[in-house]
Amino acid sequence: MIEISFGKLVLLALIALIVLGPEKLPGAARTAGALLRRMRSGWDDVRAEVERELQIEEIKRAAREAAAKAEAAQGELDATLAQVREMQHAMPAVYGSPAAAEPPAAVAGAAAEPQAAAEPDRATGDLFADTAAPAPKTPESPHGHA
Repeated sequence: MIEISFGKLVLLALIALIVLGPEKLPGAARTAGALLRRMRSGWDDVRAEVERELQIEEIKRAAREAAAKAEAAQGELDATLAQVREMQHAMPAVYGSPAAAEPPAAVAGAAAEPQAAAEPDRATGDLFADTAAPAPKTPESPHGHA
């Protein structure tokens, strides 16, 4: 901004007093003050508008970055799901029987139960919804209470 020292202000006031005279100087000072206020408010409006535009651009950039990250995550999820499905279809061929979805008991370390290839749960899309182990049965008490 313009640097005006006290000495320069006194010099400007003396020149204005000589040129305008004591009768017109107060009116000219009011007019100059009003013009300065208008210029300052106009400048403040322009600055506020530029700041708003910059904030909008920043928000748009952040939204684009978030959308790109979401698309990348969706792509990774789709690739992983395709690998799981590929492995699911390859499992019966590896262990011989098309009905067997688990390895033999000697390999798995547990009792082998033949199962059909897992289908995703229609409601949730969970491929492993039906593979949860059943809850252990608790023995009943002799009095019939659990």
